[in-house]
Amino acid sequence: MLYAGIDIGSTAAKAVIMDEAKREVIARKLMPSGWNSRETANELLTWLLTYASRDELCITATGYGRVSVPYANAALTEITCHAKGAAFLGGADLTIIDIGGQDTKVIIIKNSKVMDFIMNDKCSAGTGKFLEVMANRMGVTLPEFFNLAANSTRDIKISSMCTVFAETEIVSLMGQGTPREDIANGAIGSVVSKVIVLAGRKISPNSSSKYYLTGGFCESELIINKLATALNSPVYSCPDARYAGAIGAALLGKITN
Repeated sequence: MLYAGIDIGSTAAKAVIMDEAKREVIARKLMPSGWNSRETANELLTWLLTYASRDELCITATGYGRVSVPYANAALTEITCHAKGAAFLGGADLTIIDIGGQDTKVIIIKNSKVMDFIMNDKCSAGTGKFLEVMANRMGVTLPEFFNLAANSTRDIKISSMCTVFAETEIVSLMGQGTPREDIANGAIGSVVSKVIVLAGRKISPNSSSKYYLTGGFCESELIINKLATALNSPVYSCPDARYAGAIGAALLGKITN
């Protein structure tokens, strides 16, 4: 039996296949969630079936689009799955920071169990969507946006708490001739500062917790370094951390089925 996890988020859909005996990820799939989660789920099923027949797969779905995966054996919440996946990747005692496309989650786990969490899903500030909007305003792709920020020579603050007002603030900075590199760096810093404020509502100032970053920015050294500086503590991650939800879903599918 192979165990598959599907995590259909607001921006990206992730799927993994795990080997029952080896407890390791043997295949990964990343694609845009698109406008129709049902179509995305069907594409993921086609991919899964290239590895095994449906009878040989135990499939668990999570994320916003989990209700659009009718062929799944089970559907679980993203908090539960992210915690399980992050614990598998980073250890049993973690403070997980997940910067998603349209929400940000901070999950505290002890002995691989969720002890507390907080989520920002009411506003795009502090999420990947915020950076996407700012990159579009500057006429660059998101990877180009990060490359610009990496070459910044100074920190500037984007003070607006709202994405709409922050976009106006960026237009003003562009009009003043502020280098694009510094604007990009300021926008990324703004996201990090909002994540820190969110985390501060659950983490004590003297916490010795191990911080672990999941989500689409898990390979961004810039964000990892900014988070580490703001938290005054190392922040860990790995390339598979973007699949944390899907990995957790697969692992929990093995337990519940």
